[in-house]
Amino acid sequence: MSTSGTDEKHLNDQWILWEVFIQSSSGAAHEHAGSLRAPDAEFALQNARDVFARRGKVSSIWVVRSSDIAASLPQDAGAFFDPANDKVYRHPHFYKLPKGMSDQ
Repeated sequence: MSTSGTDEKHLNDQWILWEVFIQSSSGAAHEHAGSLRAPDAEFALQNARDVFARRGKVSSIWVVRSSDIAASLPQDAGAFFDPANDKVYRHPHFYKLPKGMSDQ
């Protein structure tokens, strides 16, 4: 069964936008790999595997609905992060690293 470009676009407009996070090895942090559209989480996982896992070793994949992600806005950065700036004890220059550790 084939669909015309118009039919395919219509189907994609109905699908959910998902953000894909991959973990390259056990214990490593998950990193954002990209976005894709799928009708549900299971299909999103399968698509993410097919698209992002073929590029290299992947230990784990997370898919998250884009609409479920809450983020700060760039224009609010000053006001949003200012309260942390007045707590100097949170800055790492007050701590000494143990021997053998480097500050990266």
